[in-house]
Amino acid sequence: MKKNGKKVVIGVIGSDCHAVGNKIIHHVLEANGFEVVNVGVLSPQADFINAAVETSADAIIVSSLYGHGELDCQGMREKCKEAGLGDILLYVGGNIVVGKQVWEDVEKRFKAMGFNRVYKPGTPIEETTEDLKKDLNIA
Repeated sequence: MKKNGKKVVIGVIGSDCHAVGNKIIHHVLEANGFEVVNVGVLSPQADFINAAVETSADAIIVSSLYGHGELDCQGMREKCKEAGLGDILLYVGGNIVVGKQVWEDVEKRFKAMGFNRVYKPGTPIEETTEDLKKDLNIA
């Protein structure tokens, strides 16, 4: 696969150790030409941000499956700005809140936190990949 010149930091935030989805995301993004920097599981915000700074990444994709993504993601856009990554694309997806909640409300809260795109549980990574290509102007 031809590289598209874009770098993406991925990982699983907080006290979450769901590794299988992370490996799938990594594989699909690489297969679509992205250079993937994977911070792995159980990762604090700083790991994502430091990796993005070190590699001049174009986007950060945060995964969370254990339901506490909302807490784990608070303040992330501000920390990105402080690190000089004010314009970086921030995506989040998975099982990102506790319990059954109205998806539109969840999405609004994450967008208010500065996330560019918010994905509900079960969203295929291929959909995220297509959005990433659109957002980064990749033909």
